[in-house]
Amino acid sequence: MTMSVNPGNCGLSTQIVAGLVKRWWQFTANHKKASSIAPIVAGFLSFALPVQALQVVVTPPNPELGDTLSVIIQVDAKGGETPKVSVQQQNYPAFAIGNGRFRALVPTTPLEKPGARLLQVSGDGQVQKLSVQVRDRDFPTQSIWLPPGKDSEGTDAEFDRVDAFKALVTPQKFWDGKLLRPNSGEITTIYGVRRYYNGVFAKDYYHRGVDYAGDYGSAVVAPAAGRVSLVGRESQGFKIHGNVVGIDHGQGVASILMHLSRIDVKEGDFVKAGQVIGALGSTGASTGPHLHWGLYVHGQSVDPVPWRLQGVE
Repeated sequence: MTMSVNPGNCGLSTQIVAGLVKRWWQFTANHKKASSIAPIVAGFLSFALPVQALQVVVTPPNPELGDTLSVIIQVDAKGGETPKVSVQQQNYPAFAIGNGRFRALVPTTPLEKPGARLLQVSGDGQVQKLSVQVRDRDFPTQSIWLPPGKDSEGTDAEFDRVDAFKALVTPQKFWDGKLLRPNSGEITTIYGVRRYYNGVFAKDYYHRGVDYAGDYGSAVVAPAAGRVSLVGRESQGFKIHGNVVGIDHGQGVASILMHLSRIDVKEGDFVKAGQVIGALGSTGASTGPHLHWGLYVHGQSVDPVPWRLQGVE
């Protein structure tokens, strides 16, 4: 993905350049115009020097549906423009991470088709196009039977609040390293599961997170540092999410923690990784006590497991 130019292929050898410089100096000495030689010499030397290509690295190297693609871009220009990243004509913001490097995050989901993604990166006056292969993945199917009163479709007000939260892209990066497990309970439903609800297949649905069947009232902690940007309660019309807390981890990354029995934070609070934000419950569309943790990147639900096990820079 990187490219360099051999000076031997630049059209002028080191010996030729030296000869040209010498002859120009002789010319200017004879005509007493030494002041005019500097830009000409600089032009020859810059032409002879190799040009460093834009460097792009995508991880994980063999992604599958549900993974978050981390696009690391190395640029040469000092104080230049932020690189632009697009995939399938969808733009994703890049953020500086130090030493002339930038990083953009690209989500993938179970509802997408596997195969090649055309990744285009622009920066340093250059454009690189890469083909990234995203592998298929088997997602299990399960049936859920919601009792009367728990089978609400929710309200526009509830989903508008949640959608606005998921759309946040704050410039700061609050998370640091691997994300934490938000509850100590057993994992009962993994990310990406397809479902039948009361016997009807939910075509455009997949389980957007991980469920933990901990003890009722057990502690729920923040998976990473961030700002509490959503607090919703069942009593306020959150019939699907129940009592819910949304944490903005910055740069388009967000956690949503649902079905809580108790909420210990308020909107605007800044929480640290591992800080208790509430307690496990069964509010909203829930068949029993559990915590649902969803991780979102630029509004799309991604698998939280790689963020916990490997981490994302």
